[in-house]
Amino acid sequence: MPTPKKGARLGGSPAHQKLILSNLAAQLIEHRGLTTTEAKAKMLRPYVEKLITKAKRGDQHARRTVLKKIPNKGIVAILFEELVPAMDSERAGGYTRLIRVGNRKGDNAPLMRIELVMEKVEKKAVVKAAEKTAEKAAEAEVAAEAEEAAEAAAERAEEAREDGDLAKANEAEEIAEEAGKAEDAAEQAAEEK
Repeated sequence: MPTPKKGARLGGSPAHQKLILSNLAAQLIEHRGLTTTEAKAKMLRPYVEKLITKAKRGDQHARRTVLKKIPNKGIVAILFEELVPAMDSERAGGYTRLIRVGNRKGDNAPLMRIELVMEKVEKKAVVKAAEKTAEKAAEAEVAAEAEEAAEAAAERAEEAREDGDLAKANEAEEIAEEAGKAEDAAEQAAEEK
């Protein structure tokens, strides 16, 4: 038997807490955001994150598992058919955002806004700069290799001429020309970027 949750519950009994979380999750999915107390928002976040992770699988078993937690077919249909396809497929978690709103007027309870994150995942500027630097270094390396290949082919052509083998010399010159063209193309690509 699992150990009961320590501390205060939302509502009173475990069954009431499950109902509260189920209803809050349904409202969050339907309206894509809601304002509630800090305690409820912090408990709702992992609850909804797990449901969205299940929904990303998209199969029948996942739909039935989510229906156990939120017994409203319309809300589950919204989750599976509208929200999950609209979310960024690269996002591997962090589907919700918590924002402190202030305190409630009547009892001064701290309020939080919880909303679904629908934006695309943006790479940080540092990562983008590092990728550009790596790309330029790779292009420079390709150009250097092409230049080395062209020089080596030219040397082989000279050696073949000195030995009097014209067939090998012509073949080596063709290889040198192709390597030169590859070098020029690599340099142009580096200049364009």
